[in-house]
Amino acid sequence: MAAGAVMYNFAVQLADVDRGVYEEFAVRVARHPSETDAYMVTRVLAYCLEYVEGITFGDGISATDEPAVLVRDLTGALTTWIEVGAPDADRLHFASKLADRTTIYTHRDPLKVIGAWTGKRIHQADQITLHSFDDGFVDAVVAQIERRTTLSVSVVEGQLYLDVNGTTLSSTVHVHPLG
Repeated sequence: MAAGAVMYNFAVQLADVDRGVYEEFAVRVARHPSETDAYMVTRVLAYCLEYVEGITFGDGISATDEPAVLVRDLTGALTTWIEVGAPDADRLHFASKLADRTTIYTHRDPLKVIGAWTGKRIHQADQITLHSFDDGFVDAVVAQIERRTTLSVSVVEGQLYLDVNGTTLSSTVHVHPLG
């Protein structure tokens, strides 16, 4: 844990009908002082929306050789590289060569994020997807987050329904292919 990091605890109930994933789990998240609340919330959402056995948070925003969220198989091999925010093209190129699957979740304007990659070399860009949420959704979630948060996550036909400490919010999970 980084010096000055603030710990957040999430009790999560996940019902991802689209993927057939139904789990209850606890997540401890260290928010680095240079990390925005929106970035942290997007990291937690990415973790929930990609939840499988072997998922974990990366070493943090200062780790250059790991993403924000990653999945390893039982042998320890990296299978899924999950970026958050607006990674640069070189990082995506590196990730796509290293992992079987690369995906991004952003709290920013997806057109601007994709625009920054236009004309840049990204290995297997056609197999990478960017996920975004409705305008204002992440900020609405941030407003409900406390150091201890109860989070109920439901996904049905690409629609995300959240109950955050008793407040209900929803958004479409927009999928933007890079290629």
